[in-house]
Amino acid sequence: MLTKKLNRAKELERVYADGELVVREGDVSREMFVIQTGQVVISKKVGERELELAVLGKGDFFGEMSVLESLPRDANARALGETRLLVISAGGLLVRMRRDPTFAFEMLHRLSGRVRTLNARLVKLLQAESGHRAGVMLYSPDEGESPPSVKHPKVGGNSEAGGGA
Repeated sequence: MLTKKLNRAKELERVYADGELVVREGDVSREMFVIQTGQVVISKKVGERELELAVLGKGDFFGEMSVLESLPRDANARALGETRLLVISAGGLLVRMRRDPTFAFEMLHRLSGRVRTLNARLVKLLQAESGHRAGVMLYSPDEGESPPSVKHPKVGGNSEAGGGA
């Protein structure tokens, strides 16, 4: 559905050859991408290894984190086979969401699904880890932590949450 809505909007389109890097971890840019044809491998450098995080296909999107948070790229994205992508700027995304709130809802739905999948994988990894103590909470807004770039008021104090960007 995201693909059809963007096609009608005639967003900028780019074609990448097999193995071509679309975005590089650490780079700064304000574009996200929707896959029209082909596939994209998302990977992250961990030490000397390249860890494959996902293989995305037609209709999937990536790069939204840099657009939404204005932070450097968190991972690499590389074309797998010839791949055609729609490119959406931060401003273009905002306009699209204002014109079509169902577009925003569909993006949120997909992002929620990604978080749910990652949570399940994290639980499996933590259960498999030897010596892991039960009941460890990785993120708790009540303890003043916040995910990068997210700020929310603390009760009875300064408005900047600790641990945020």
